[in-house]
Amino acid sequence: MTNFIDTHTHLYDEAFAEDADAAIERAIDAGVTKMVFPDIDSSSRKAMFELSSRHEGTVFPCLGLHPTSVGAGWEQEYSDMLGEVSRHKIIAIGETGIDCYWSKEFIGQQKEVFRLQLEIASKMDLPVIIHSRESTEIIFDILEGFKGAGLRGVFHAFSGSYETFERFSAYGDWYVGIGGVLTYKKASIAETIKRIPLERILTETDSPYLTPVPHRGQRNESSYIPLIAEKIAAQKGTSIENVAETTYRNAQNLFRI
Repeated sequence: MTNFIDTHTHLYDEAFAEDADAAIERAIDAGVTKMVFPDIDSSSRKAMFELSSRHEGTVFPCLGLHPTSVGAGWEQEYSDMLGEVSRHKIIAIGETGIDCYWSKEFIGQQKEVFRLQLEIASKMDLPVIIHSRESTEIIFDILEGFKGAGLRGVFHAFSGSYETFERFSAYGDWYVGIGGVLTYKKASIAETIKRIPLERILTETDSPYLTPVPHRGQRNESSYIPLIAEKIAAQKGTSIENVAETTYRNAQNLFRI
């Protein structure tokens, strides 16, 4: 059976309050045998770790503070996150990054929190899951200060140009997370992905968001990873088996799972 990894899924989200365990089973039935849970903030962290513990060996949790959760009380949120680092076995720091789409009110604080989390990742030798929305140049400016720090990670929900991909490749061992947006009509990433080496691609859903065609408009879930892999295969002129094998190996190498 072809095996896949969903490197970015929020099955602990309240959208799955009634069927999170069943959603994991559906994913496994679809060949998605490993799932990475990026952290958001304290509001859902307990649910994330509880679900992860019930599916140890299949689900792998991370710790981080999402940029849109950086607000007036960010110091406490960051402190809460930091306090959990020594209490849990995690495979990555994230998701973290910069988001200029929803609000620019706390951009200065977002930058500080992002830098702090990159420092943690460097010290702990963990990969970073980066959220970037309308903030490419800011993120590059911050990464500039970490050259030589041995950072590695993934640019989650990548929708940038090939030139952007080439730029961040200079900052360490970086992959791109490709999800349901690839299946949308007129999505620019569908052309860009033809030039990005398969050895630099990870499959992800970002469930419950960014649902791939033909389920767009419905709740997304990890069992839809094969739909994304199928589209990657079509765009790169290869087999879905090759996409599955290569992206699985990529995820194993990055997250050491």
